[in-house]
Parts: sequence; structure tokens; C-alpha cells
Amino acid sequence: MKNLLFSLLFTAFATASYAQNNNNYQLSSHILDISSGTAAVGVPVTLEKYDESTKIWSFVDEKTTDKNGRITDFLNYKEAKNGIYKLRFLVADYFKNKKTDSFYPFIEVVFQIKDANHYHVPITLSSYGYATYRGN
Repeated sequence: MKNLLFSLLFTAFATASYAQNNNNYQLSSHILDISSGTAAVGVPVTLEKYDESTKIWSFVDEKTTDKNGRITDFLNYKEAKNGIYKLRFLVADYFKNKKTDSFYPFIEVVFQIKDANHYHVPITLSSYGYATYRGN
């Protein structure tokens, strides 16, 4: 019984520590290359915010996907604001480096942040198609 209790407490602590260290950012993304079944590593991704009064997009940040095809640190909660955002996945060089023809030089995904919840905007990618969804 003591081992079970210790295990449950350790798991709860580890989970809380992980969440505490990884919940500073409101937005994350990742790219899965479904043609190879692997993460798309080294893809630059820009984040822009739309100003509805001026109808102009403004640069917010740029990151590159990591070894797992992920970006976990867009929009620090201290700086995050509701609004319309756009992620631009610059995939041309990714496919060029794989010596693969592709149809899309970049992919833009426009979405709206309406609250303080975490938003995860991934894409599944191939050289002639992609899909996106609101993840968690």
C-alpha cells in the first residue's frame, strides 16, 4: 500500500512539475510528415497577429521545429492576447533538402484565440497535401 501511495504521489508531482514547466506558453505546434511517418525537423514557422482595425498582419515571432517536429513556446502567457493569428510553415526547403518535389512553398493556418486556454495547431504534411486541426 505504501508503494502504491508513493507511486501515485510521485506521478502526481512529476505531472504537476511537467505542467508547471510547460504551461508558460499559450500556443504550440508540430508537423508530422505523413509521407515518411516522421517529424518534420528544421522547418521555420512564423507567427503573425491580425489587427482588425488596420487590416494588417504584424510579425510576432519565428521559431524552427525541433527534433520532434515541435514548437512548444509560442506566445508567452504574460504577453498573449486574444485575436486572430496566422502560423506560416515554410516547407519549401524542408522538401528540397529531402530531394522531393512539393506543391506548397509554404502553408498558412489562420485561427482565433478567444480565451486563456492552451492552443495547439499542428499540421500533417505531405509534398502534395496537408491537414490541420485544433489539438490539445
